[in-house]
Amino acid sequence: MKTDLTRFLPILKWGREYNRSALSNDLVAALIVTIMLIPQSLAYALLAGLPPEAGLYASIAPILLYAIFGTSRALAVGPVAVVSLMTAAALSHIVEQGTMGYAVAALSLAALSGLILLGMGLFRLGFVANFLSHPVISGFITASGIIIAASQIKHILGVNADGHNLLELVISLGQHLSETNWITAIIGILATGFLFWVRKGLKPVLQKMGLSSGITGVLVKTGPVAVVVVTTLAVWGFNLADKGVKIVGDVPQSLPPLTLPFFSPELLGQLLLPAFLISIIGFVESISVAQTLAAKRRQRIDPDQELIGLGAANIGASLTGGFPVTGGFSRSVVNFDAGAETPAAGAFTAVGLAIAALALTPLIYFLPKATLAATIIVAVLSLVDFSILKRSWNYSKADFSAVLTTILVTLGLGVEAGVSAGVGLSILLHLYKSSKPHIAEVGQVPGTEHYRNILRHDVLTDSSIVTLRVDESLYFANARYLEDKIQNRVADDKNVRHVILQCSAINEIDLSALESLEAINERLKAMGVTLHLSEVKGPVMDRLKAQSFLKEMSGEVFLSQFEAEQKLKAAQH
Repeated sequence: MKTDLTRFLPILKWGREYNRSALSNDLVAALIVTIMLIPQSLAYALLAGLPPEAGLYASIAPILLYAIFGTSRALAVGPVAVVSLMTAAALSHIVEQGTMGYAVAALSLAALSGLILLGMGLFRLGFVANFLSHPVISGFITASGIIIAASQIKHILGVNADGHNLLELVISLGQHLSETNWITAIIGILATGFLFWVRKGLKPVLQKMGLSSGITGVLVKTGPVAVVVVTTLAVWGFNLADKGVKIVGDVPQSLPPLTLPFFSPELLGQLLLPAFLISIIGFVESISVAQTLAAKRRQRIDPDQELIGLGAANIGASLTGGFPVTGGFSRSVVNFDAGAETPAAGAFTAVGLAIAALALTPLIYFLPKATLAATIIVAVLSLVDFSILKRSWNYSKADFSAVLTTILVTLGLGVEAGVSAGVGLSILLHLYKSSKPHIAEVGQVPGTEHYRNILRHDVLTDSSIVTLRVDESLYFANARYLEDKIQNRVADDKNVRHVILQCSAINEIDLSALESLEAINERLKAMGVTLHLSEVKGPVMDRLKAQSFLKEMSGEVFLSQFEAEQKLKAAQH
């Protein structure tokens, strides 16, 4: 009972080991992440089409809930770029941005996503995310990064433009280019340029000044805060809001409100697919970051419990004025590098953000939206990685086609179509590859008991014995392929008397494949050829024994391939 409780509530495990040293490290990490997260939260709310305070609200309760239910000790949960974009893409088809209905739909989307994640975690369905291949995910994130950056150019220029894909955005921006507010453009371009320089050029300058790597790292990470302060003061001091510079304006001074999502049958039908896609993409992004950071400290991540943690975080966001959240890459890395030892660092970050929501929101009244757009652009362009196209082209043309298709569909039709295409392509590629498994004819390596592909090695063979090694589990999609392969190999060779299937790489045989084996056995028997199996794995053998196939099979089951060939050769002499 205690073990089960600890599994569902990881806080009970690390909480018992908590000490003063961990508290000190967690507080320092929380301070750094809080400073970084304030402008990020505001920016990602803007990207999701919501008021800026929604970003702060989505970063408080979710972090606290993840600290209780999550297994990663460094993952920082909150709004992220891709999920925010997917939120805006899903909701803009349903309700108009800026309306109360839009905010309620965002709550409902977070709640639905949370319930999906929670259900997947309770039923241990984390494996579903495996259907999204890494190349497809990379392609989707690259295309999404480009769309996100393009969607923020309107704020950099101070114009009105919209669109759900790159083509629509470019056309809309072109139509409104003449309306550019040049003061806004100067602020946006300078802010973007400075943030890019901070990422690449500030660190060497600070190191030349003799600052330690720790202090240098902190100052580099707080670059966005400096931009926020300077541009806010500039807008306030020079009354730039009166000259057309769009600002954040009033942000309520309050803790996250208690809110309730709304589920009408119509809204539920419209949000179900986007919520599922957001859940899968968010989980894949989060678990990748969590496992990478955990490996550096030899810690363990439980994917199914991570689903529960992220599910609780999203449900928390829906009840406190937020929108869908997940584990973020940049802030998690900052949290890790700053020395966070436990999820308590996240809880302390939530406290810091709550204080900011209560006391600091009047200070961002004059914050220009162009600055938040610059923050988003610099953050997402680091996600754009076209090198995956070259790598996949050199390694696998099938993977290359999947990556390229995902990128083009996402750019051309939008993020929902892109991720749907990615999921579909990942599954189709898996089915295609496994439907034509590698089947090698093998022979004995001289002087050993090993068997290798006759096309790759100099091996010993017997003209009356054909040994085929199937390098894939057998199931409905590839069973007929095996039938055809054996038929083509044996039909024209009158010398063959025995066919041995070396099953060392077969982990499972489903019912369709079993029926194919029965058909193979009958066809070979009709040709006067005996079918044998060798090196069958225990679980596979258990299932075969429960059926009549082994009794009807014309040959035998051998423990090893060497034993099979030696016995069959001896029987012929």
